[in-house]
Amino acid sequence: MTDGLTSEQVAKAQANHVPRRSSRSLSAILRANVFTLFNLVIGVLWVLILAIGEWQDSAFGLVIVANMLVGIIQELRAKRMLDRLAVINEAPVRVRRDGAEREIRPRDVVLGDLILLGPGDRLLVDGEVVRSDGLEVDESLLTGEPDPVHKQPGDQVLSGSFAVAGTGAFVSTRVGTDAYAVKLAEEASKFHLAHSELRSGVASFIKYLTWLVIPIGALLTFSQFQATADLRTAVTGAVAGIVTMIPEGLVLMTSIAFAVGVVRLGRRQCLVQELPAIEGLARVDVLCLDKTGTLTAGGMDLDQILPTAEHLTSYNGPADEPPTSHNGPAGERPATHNLPTGEPPASNDEPIDAALAALAHLDDRPNATAEAIRARYPAAPDGWTVRASVPFSSARKWTGADFGERGAWVLGAPDVLLRGGDSYDRAAELAVTGTRVLVLCRTDSLSGTEHGEARLEPVALVTLKQRLRPDARETLEYFAKQGVTVKIISGDNPLAVSAIATSLGIPGGDRSLDARTLPQDDPAKLGELLDTHTVFGRVTPQQKREFVTALQARGHTVAMTGDGVNDVLALKDADLGIAMGAGSPATKAVAQVVLLDDKFATLPHVVGEGRRVLANIERVSNLFLTKTFYAIALSLIVGLAGVAFPFAPRHSTLTNALVIGIPAFFLALAPTLERSKPGFVRRVLRFAVPAGVLCALAVLVSYWAAHTGTSTLLEHQTAAVITLFLVTWWVLVLIARPLTWWRAALVGSMAVLFGIGLTLPFVREFFALEPGSVTGGLIAVGISILAAILISIAVKVAGTLRT
Repeated sequence: MTDGLTSEQVAKAQANHVPRRSSRSLSAILRANVFTLFNLVIGVLWVLILAIGEWQDSAFGLVIVANMLVGIIQELRAKRMLDRLAVINEAPVRVRRDGAEREIRPRDVVLGDLILLGPGDRLLVDGEVVRSDGLEVDESLLTGEPDPVHKQPGDQVLSGSFAVAGTGAFVSTRVGTDAYAVKLAEEASKFHLAHSELRSGVASFIKYLTWLVIPIGALLTFSQFQATADLRTAVTGAVAGIVTMIPEGLVLMTSIAFAVGVVRLGRRQCLVQELPAIEGLARVDVLCLDKTGTLTAGGMDLDQILPTAEHLTSYNGPADEPPTSHNGPAGERPATHNLPTGEPPASNDEPIDAALAALAHLDDRPNATAEAIRARYPAAPDGWTVRASVPFSSARKWTGADFGERGAWVLGAPDVLLRGGDSYDRAAELAVTGTRVLVLCRTDSLSGTEHGEARLEPVALVTLKQRLRPDARETLEYFAKQGVTVKIISGDNPLAVSAIATSLGIPGGDRSLDARTLPQDDPAKLGELLDTHTVFGRVTPQQKREFVTALQARGHTVAMTGDGVNDVLALKDADLGIAMGAGSPATKAVAQVVLLDDKFATLPHVVGEGRRVLANIERVSNLFLTKTFYAIALSLIVGLAGVAFPFAPRHSTLTNALVIGIPAFFLALAPTLERSKPGFVRRVLRFAVPAGVLCALAVLVSYWAAHTGTSTLLEHQTAAVITLFLVTWWVLVLIARPLTWWRAALVGSMAVLFGIGLTLPFVREFFALEPGSVTGGLIAVGISILAAILISIAVKVAGTLRT
């Protein structure tokens, strides 16, 4: 199996076909937009009106058809965008076929493939390990066990886990829907609508309104047949009430807002892998950042190699002589390390350069640190044969190897490997400047080092320059203005991280903690420390996860950004996981949002889009449910009183279009910076119920007030329609606040359109409008003004109530 499958074997093997997580099928989109309960009810009523009533009263059916088409088109646009970005986001899989290594798409993996693994690689299929060079696999997303598992040839590996250290290879034994992770959580591997307050709130509205519409609709239908002997009038009145009760555009506008949000973010190379993530964007109040790859750009530069004081003293040099830097050009080693005159060069007897080069070339898949050292030492030194090695991991924070007669060497974090001394102090001084510092040590036992039992001799301090993202400061300033608290959570030295945070102007950047000193079994105390501090260093992957949980327990909505395999657990548990496009495959696989262009500056646009979607859906929900509640109140009163319904379906079509349908479309897509808060359902009901009931009462009073000795039914209905438009138009004004120029223009244009409709003869004829006397019109306007005042007072009072 060292050569992998042949091309002939691949052609016959079972492929790894798994539905994409980020979008749903065309048939699912059609079902969601066409085959709904409300569409069925409205469709039946539409046919009924066409068969019995006047065709002008069937206009509501055309509106439903238009709604379906708009919804389908918008969702298809979002699907195309998601599918395109998902392909870009797919990390290639390294396999060996026909004796050669190659990269293929995940869907092209087949049963029996020889798959190669390195740190950060996600396992897409199940298999059996055939080669392991210190391979460690994190299976916590499947089993909940936090510690990585060392894998040896013959061991089983499962899809859904990911490599955290070492390299290896395995042969796929189960692919596609047979893989463990797919069977365990099939819904997590394809498009799904995860739980969200907004969607569950809209679903609750629909559920309970359905139960209300059925009995109230039956009561209204019965009363209309009792109130008049004319079949056409009775059917028209019943249909008008039932159609108005149905918030047919609410689900549509919700879907459009989400779909447009996906498309807008997609244009910024931001992949939304779960639609409810857009809601999470609006609620975030704490943003946890991993320094490396987020605040700093990918990659580092090897800066200085500083022989330690302890090492210099071992050569009988002056003990107080400060170590100086060794800054040779790439690939070149200077003759000395700038020691005092007469001192032998350290690298003649203690091969610092060779040891660094050898350690940097241990892994076929080097991390950023190893790549920086490789840039200085492009080739591994001769004669340094590896007998045993320990790969780097975020939990250990060091790597090492036994080179036989050359000795055992380790390279890692000074505050992890050392227990005080001059080198420890010198490393701390360097870290305060924001420099990344490593220590190169000799050890008498590689295995003893792993268990903290070996004797370590520090030989040199290695410093690396980190590249700050040019857009980091501006982005962080945006979050500060928006009231989003930033926490820097890093595996690096807390002093170095604090220096970088302070240089970027992060509030509280000077308040840092070493995560090794944090309480282990006291979540409450941990939460307090997280609230009062900003920078945390030497954080393990498991601690990052605990940080997220502790912040959530204190009522925060937490977003976590990261790019490395050490961020996977925290990204998975955060309310919103955001991965950088250049991050590891495992990181991008669990994140809900992926910044494909790797630009930290995209985050403000991501948050802004989430706020826009949620705030605007709340606005349109207020509109649609006000209409629903005034229709319910009207139908209930009319049904119990046994009188005719005050307007026809064409009248509700006109008013609904001008004060709900058209404005809602624009309001659903408007920008906003307001952070969303919990309590969506409660806030909407506090507005819609009193506003809807008062609208209904105003319409009924206006309808009955229009009854005079010579007035006609059309005049009664027109008076009711004028009042209905004016009071619901005022509701629109309240919802559209603050009235920016374009919102004022939108609201004003709806009033102008209604006025034109009342004056143009052919419009009046189509919508059966007959204004009647001036006195009657003024009465309707007066009632509307009084109702508008009462609505303003009622919604303000209701908004101050607490449950």
